[in-house]
Amino acid sequence: MKKFLAISGGVGGAKLGLGLTKILSEDQLSFLVNTGDDFKHAGVNISPDIDTLMYTLSGLSNQELGWGRADESWAFLDSFKTLGGESWFQLGDRDLAVHLRRTELLDSGQSLSEVTAELFSRLGVKYRCWPMSESKVSTKVYTDDSLLSFQHYFVRDHCAHEVKSIVFDGSEQAQPPQDLIEYFNDPDLAGVIICPSNPYLSIDPILSVKSIRRALACCVAPVIAISPIINGESVKGPTSKIMAELKLELSAKTVAMHYDGLINGFVLDTLDQQLVGEIEDTGCAVLVTNTMMNTLDDKTVLAQTVLEFCNNLGDLKCG
Repeated sequence: MKKFLAISGGVGGAKLGLGLTKILSEDQLSFLVNTGDDFKHAGVNISPDIDTLMYTLSGLSNQELGWGRADESWAFLDSFKTLGGESWFQLGDRDLAVHLRRTELLDSGQSLSEVTAELFSRLGVKYRCWPMSESKVSTKVYTDDSLLSFQHYFVRDHCAHEVKSIVFDGSEQAQPPQDLIEYFNDPDLAGVIICPSNPYLSIDPILSVKSIRRALACCVAPVIAISPIINGESVKGPTSKIMAELKLELSAKTVAMHYDGLINGFVLDTLDQQLVGEIEDTGCAVLVTNTMMNTLDDKTVLAQTVLEFCNNLGDLKCG
């Protein structure tokens, strides 16, 4: 039985993840998710990217807002704000219940991977989801005059600051789940898929964990990445803004080169077909297809195309 691992962070990763679940069973598909965004707020432990995937796969995501849970209410936040609590991070009542339960389980001594499995199961999601680390790794952004935690940069300040560099505090000591590392060596593993998430804020935190990066580089199965850049613009979020501030060319080719040494296949949108030759010159196979995921059908078709790409690549390695 062929197995696949999807590496995800944020909304783009969750969209493709949903498409993959329409094709692969819970025995065939697992997820590795960014936890560099994790933080503690109002006394509770929050794992935004894990929750985005969990809500998306459970059918509980808030389609209107693009984040959080559907049918949300805000009584807690309103009362918290009245009492002088910080309200820049929008904690809905249903969402808060998840964070409270996560905090309770972590305080009881369970690992983050154990807690994640418990929450997924309670919300009816049977797919395995590994956090990138059992220990804390924090994404931080250097600006002109300060060092900001990811959530302060992204949510509180709406990405207003110019990014000078990005660091991942704690990555040197990070301990990924042991069974995740073993999964990379599973003889049935047929492909690793780096979803179209922000390379610098969502995927790089995962790659900053040395044992994960090493496992990915040594993986026998094909490793492919889907570009989050289409025609010189990011599909969602601050990817293009960050690339410009880091003096990087706003191109899907830049993303492909960012993963050099880790991938042997790259997926381009049809609007970037002119880049095929340049990327292939680096030794990577390239697939051109529609990568915009506006509908469930879009997500499923892209997922099927990506899986076929993995199968076609076989045991070839890029570079």
